[in-house]
Amino acid sequence: MFICNFKINGSKVFKYFFTGIVCFIILILIFVSIKLFIGAKNSRNVSSCMPQNEISVISAKNYTNVLKAVHENIDNYVGVKIQFTGYIYRVLDLTDTQFILARDMIISSDFQYVIVGFLCEYENAQNFENETWVELTGEITKGNYHGDMPIVKVTEMKTVDKPNEEYVYPPDDTYIHTSGIL
Repeated sequence: MFICNFKINGSKVFKYFFTGIVCFIILILIFVSIKLFIGAKNSRNVSSCMPQNEISVISAKNYTNVLKAVHENIDNYVGVKIQFTGYIYRVLDLTDTQFILARDMIISSDFQYVIVGFLCEYENAQNFENETWVELTGEITKGNYHGDMPIVKVTEMKTVDKPNEEYVYPPDDTYIHTSGIL
């Protein structure tokens, strides 16, 4: 018969276990600190959700992130040229040259939606009927519509077919809240 005895020193095991836990916690804190530092560094660039091309193309995926960022920081986006697709939506108190280039934003799992969009001004706006899908190019300006509001001065607009990605979704976790920066 073979018998093997092991003697475990409880205080050494506790020391190694405790040291391991402390090292693990320190590594987690370092990792989180690095992520926060990188996030803070990226948040200084308030236009990070818009491409840095001459004309920024807004897609269905980044539509609400851009919309929210521009509404929160109008002054940072004045002069930016954008291109995007939506449908013509008018409310009663808009002028003949104004409309909202709208998209339907899904707000619940049973496909309830709200209409979101940019207020636009275009001299030939009356030539386009409500709910007509268009693609436009324009420049963001600061205007007044029940308070400060970004207004897209349209330079080019054409009728298009309804896109496959008809709906947009609320801003995601890539959206960076920028109202406290500056």
